[in-house]
Order: sequence, then C-alpha cells, then structure tokens
Amino acid sequence: MTEYYIPAGPGEAKFTEKRSDFLGHVRMVETEDAARAFIDAMKKEFYDARHNCWCYAIKDGPVRYSDDGEPQGTAGVPMLEVFQRQGVTNFVCVVTRYFGGVLLGAGGLLRAYTKSAKDALDTAGVAVVRRWVEVRIPCGYSLLERLKKEVEAVSGIVTDTEYAADVTIRALLPEEAAEAFCARVFDVTAGSVTAETVGEDFRAVKL
Repeated sequence: MTEYYIPAGPGEAKFTEKRSDFLGHVRMVETEDAARAFIDAMKKEFYDARHNCWCYAIKDGPVRYSDDGEPQGTAGVPMLEVFQRQGVTNFVCVVTRYFGGVLLGAGGLLRAYTKSAKDALDTAGVAVVRRWVEVRIPCGYSLLERLKKEVEAVSGIVTDTEYAADVTIRALLPEEAAEAFCARVFDVTAGSVTAETVGEDFRAVKL
C-alpha cells in the first residue's frame, strides 16, 4: 500500500507581528520546476517586500528552502518543519515579510514564519493520496448514523448520502480495509445490510 499527503488546495494567510506583515502562500506542486515557477511568481508579485522566504518538497525528489536574507535558520527550515510534521509532500510555501521597523529577534522570526506557514497550510487543508475502494451501502434510516461511524472507524470517508424510502450511503474506504468493512456491516446489521463494492480509484481525498 502506498499513500502520501499533499495540500488539498491553495492556501493563503496573513498576520501582523510588531508592525511586520507576514503573508503565507501554499500550493500543491508535482515537480521542482512548478515549485520554482511559483516562488518566482511570488517574488515578482511582492517585489517590494523585504523578504520572500520559501520551501518546497517533491515526493521522491528534492527538498529545498531559503531564508532569503533573514538570519540563518529562522525562516526556511521552520517553515519546512511545519509540513514535515504533518507528513505533507508535493508542496511549495512562500512567506513574504513586509518589515515594519521593529526587530523580532531570532526566536520571534522563527515563531512568525512557523505560524505563517501553518496558517496557510491550515487554510489549504490536507488530502491523502491513495487507492480507495468505493462502496454503496443501502440501509434504513435507523442504521444511518451507526454505519457512518463504521465508515469513520476504518478511516473511510462518506462522500454522499442519498435519501429516499431508504438511505444509500456512498463511501470511500482504504483498500486494505474494504473486505473487513463489508463483513463488519453484514454482522452489525444481522445480515440486513450488504455493502456493495462499486469501484476503485487512486486519488487525493481531502481529510
């Protein structure tokens, strides 16, 4: 089984610390060229800023970062660590600083760049890329919440709920959990519900 985590979408965040404005931007990228192009675009857009610090990591590829003139170790590395702690790859992050005239010190800079990167990633969200099994679960209304909890218990995701005379749950399940899940549904409903496998897909799904 192979799975990895990526930004679920674009993320942007802004905050001010002692009159310095910090603008964080996160994007999902799949190549180093795409990461470099985004960094160049941010530098061009915020050409008048004092610093455009950045980091990126490509799955099974390069990991790079830059303090862009800030004291060594106060920007690029702490930004990178935000993503590494969450196991996120295929990303590029640029944090732009408009200097406000007040020095923050090494500790203050580290905290500010960490916060900016984290806020931008939180806005983007995280998606897991893996092979999923899609299941269809027709059931009575009385079993709806119970079966949703069963989906969540195996780290599955309910993608749709169709309401009619009965309810039909559509869900994505981790590939290795699908067989046991279907057996579990049959057991907990005393054989009244059967989860039907309707397809497989390798894709990103937002957590």
